[in-house]
Amino acid sequence: MNDTSMATDAPRLSARGLVKTYGPVVAIDGVDLDLYPGEVLAVIGDNGAGKSTLIKCLTGAEIPDVGTLKVEGRSVHFRNPQDAQAAGIETVYQQLALAPALDIASNIFLGRERRRPGLVGKVTRGLDHRAMREFAEAKISELGIQTLQDITQLVETLSGGQRQAVAVARAIAFGSRVVVLDEPTAALGVRETAQVLDVIRRLREQDVSVILISHNMPNVFDVADRIHVQRLGRRAAVVTPETHTPADAVAIMTGAAPGDSGDGGEEGALP
Repeated sequence: MNDTSMATDAPRLSARGLVKTYGPVVAIDGVDLDLYPGEVLAVIGDNGAGKSTLIKCLTGAEIPDVGTLKVEGRSVHFRNPQDAQAAGIETVYQQLALAPALDIASNIFLGRERRRPGLVGKVTRGLDHRAMREFAEAKISELGIQTLQDITQLVETLSGGQRQAVAVARAIAFGSRVVVLDEPTAALGVRETAQVLDVIRRLREQDVSVILISHNMPNVFDVADRIHVQRLGRRAAVVTPETHTPADAVAIMTGAAPGDSGDGGEEGALP
C-alpha cells in the first residue's frame, strides 16, 4: 500500500470518538482510527495505553460507551464478536484458540464444519472431511504458506509459527476483509517470526487489511504501512516507517516527544 492509494480509497474500517470506561477508569478517550484496504496498520503503546480496549471495541468484544464505527462506509453497531465476523472482521488472539488434537483442516473449519451432502449428512450428521480438506488446502495455497505441507497433520505437532499460520488461514478462509493480529510473534523465535511476517505481507498483497498489535518495534517497522500510537487512552500520533524511526515512535509512546493529541504537536511530530 502507498500514500496514493490511501488518498483515493475510503477506509475499510473507521472509528470516530471511541470512549470506553470501566467505572471511574477511562480506558480509551475519544480515539479515532482508520484502516484502509490492503493496509497493515500497527497499533503500539505502553501497558495501560488502551490498545486492548480499542481492539475489543473494533471487534465486538466490548461495546464503546461513545463513538461510531463504520465498515466500508456503512455504520455498524457490534454487540458481540459474531457481529464483527459477519461484517468481515476476524481476530487472531495471542492464545490462538486452536484445538491441538485436531488436524489443520478441522481447525480451519472449527465451529463451521460442513456436513456430508444428501440424506447421509442430514440423518447421521456426518462431516464432509474430504470437502473441508480440499477447501483448507486451497486457502493455504492461496496464502502461499509453504510451511504447511500436510493438511491432515495434527496441530499439536506444529511449530509456533505454523500454528499462527493456521490461525490466520482460518481467519480469512470465509471472506474476511479485516484481520486483527494480537502479538502474533510474542512467543516465537527468529525463524518462526519471519514466517509470520511473511504471511502478513501476503495478506496485504491479497487486499486484506491487517491490524497488528505488537510491542516488537523491529517487526512493526518491517511490515507496517502506518503506525497508530496509543498513550494514556488516546491516540498520540499516527506515523510511518518512512518518516519516523523506532526510537521516534517509542518517544511518542512514552511521552518523551509530542504527538498530535492535545500536547501542542503536529501529527507524529518530534521536537
